[in-house]
Amino acid sequence: MEKRDYYEVLSVTRDASGTEIKKSYRKLAIKYHPDKNPDDHEAEEKFKELGEAYDVLSDDQKRAAYDRYGHRAFSNGTGASAGGGGFAGADPFDIFREVFSGGSGGGGGSIFEEFFGGGGRGRSERRKRGSDLRYDLQLTLEEAASGVEKELKIERLVNCETCDGSGSKGGRSDVRQCATCGGAGQVITSRGFFQVQQTCPDCNGSGEVISNPCPDCSGEGCKDGSGHIKLKIPAGIMEGGRLRSVGHGDAGRQGGSAGDLYVVIHVKDHEVFERDDSDLFCEVPLPFTLAALGGDLTIPTLNGQASIKIPTGTQTNTSFRLRDKGMPDLQTGRKGDLLVNVQVEVPVKLNKKQEELLSEFAETVTEKNHPVGGSFFEKAKRFFTG
Repeated sequence: MEKRDYYEVLSVTRDASGTEIKKSYRKLAIKYHPDKNPDDHEAEEKFKELGEAYDVLSDDQKRAAYDRYGHRAFSNGTGASAGGGGFAGADPFDIFREVFSGGSGGGGGSIFEEFFGGGGRGRSERRKRGSDLRYDLQLTLEEAASGVEKELKIERLVNCETCDGSGSKGGRSDVRQCATCGGAGQVITSRGFFQVQQTCPDCNGSGEVISNPCPDCSGEGCKDGSGHIKLKIPAGIMEGGRLRSVGHGDAGRQGGSAGDLYVVIHVKDHEVFERDDSDLFCEVPLPFTLAALGGDLTIPTLNGQASIKIPTGTQTNTSFRLRDKGMPDLQTGRKGDLLVNVQVEVPVKLNKKQEELLSEFAETVTEKNHPVGGSFFEKAKRFFTG
């Protein structure tokens, strides 16, 4: 799915000030925060999208790059998503906490208390959500060029089938609000003149207590397991590119949403071609007779063989460009070029007849046949004679 314009995401104009951007982010982030929208996947995605947009537009350098190049400023083969638009920047929950901490003019966390009923209530979705996972995938250059579908086996936490992910043997009916913290997940203790807020020791910050934990998962709602997913790799993916597969990370605790899987692409070195963005480069040996006389030279491409015309008297390190024989661009699909650099190859292990023929040929050669060499030695002669 195509990424939306960051200004549109934050509902601001392109000339909006930093203060306006922050104000709009605050309003929308509260509206779509997962704690306000439990089990609402669409709201969760919008919350992440807001974090991604704010991460860019709140930074002067990132914003300038985005204004000039759009989303391509941050892709470079690294921002693609397997499930549509991935978040490759900071954690959206970290952004939320950073923006709101102390933001109401009172002590840190007052914004959380106002909107979520206590600083610890923000833990509900975030701490139960499963962890994001990383998977490193190697591709050949050919696979990166054409695109490919891969089946991946992922070692991950999966929902406990016994309790259906609730963590409770009797299901959600056995889950009670923690009496110690009143569901806040945090407790406040007094030490002299100071008050200290800390994680509730009875519910470990979850705000809930399971009276009859599931024996198979010890009340976690998830356990070690594995799964298989099919992942479509887009044509033109580059080294270091990241693909996000939504919901294929670790399962969440006690029914929380699953994390995401980030697949990092590594493209193997090719024995013939080197890649430079969408262009390919290769060196091809050129027989000295063909270099002298000219003719057709067969060269390899990713899609088979091609032929280039070698002009008479071609020198070593001459480059030829073959249009549309390179890699496809990840964003547009348009192919780059293949640059062929020829290296004139001098024959070795000559037999007697070949030596005689070359000697006979050498006797007929004049400076006119070696303009580069003649020019060099003329310059050298002037250098030594002054």
